[in-house]
Amino acid sequence: MLSRETENAADSDAPPAGPPRSVEQMEGDLRELIATVRHAHLGALLDAFFGERSPTWLAYRDAPAAKRYHQAYRHGLLEHSLSVAQSVSALSATFPGIDRDVAVVGALLHDIGKLEAYATDAEGIDLTDAGRLQGEIPLGYYRVRRAIEDIDGFPPDTAEAVLHIILAHHGALEHGSPVVPCTREATLVHMIDNLGGRLGSFDRLEHGLAEGQQWSEYDRAIGGGAYFAAGGASHRTAA
Repeated sequence: MLSRETENAADSDAPPAGPPRSVEQMEGDLRELIATVRHAHLGALLDAFFGERSPTWLAYRDAPAAKRYHQAYRHGLLEHSLSVAQSVSALSATFPGIDRDVAVVGALLHDIGKLEAYATDAEGIDLTDAGRLQGEIPLGYYRVRRAIEDIDGFPPDTAEAVLHIILAHHGALEHGSPVVPCTREATLVHMIDNLGGRLGSFDRLEHGLAEGQQWSEYDRAIGGGAYFAAGGASHRTAA
């Protein structure tokens, strides 16, 4: 995942796009994925955040994933978190020793602190005071921990596993994580989260290309210019 400093740097003025999938399709996919989580307490935790009557759900459904670098548009948080969780779910069967339910829940909740860290208005997306003073990771950790404490009998080891994913998902201390990934599940979520953010940057850069242009300008998020073969902007999907 990009550091907060990198994510907030003004390297691109490309206009925001939108998810390639409709929000209705993404919500349907989210509900299908949630239904596959068998751990009862983890299911209750997901319901606290994503239940149709949860006050968190509508905010999560509409929130952006970032200020600028990836999925910086309405429904971006849902798009990003869902894609990370779907990938984590698929890869959990490939590598031994991974608790798939813990990894999927951690993936869906890893960026939940952005609900308080970012605000959207007519002028665009910006960090809130809480986002600047505390950061999205502590905000997310606190929100999830409080929800866990409200669920009777939540296993302490499962709570630690999910909370560690949230704390470690940026992957390095210099990128804003207070701890580095120390479990299989946290490592998997971090790697897929980082991949999703990087590929999201390519979407943003392609959206900003002129007709027929194949190379973007230097972009800090990917550490260079991005190349788009076969005609560049003329081949991109309309936003």
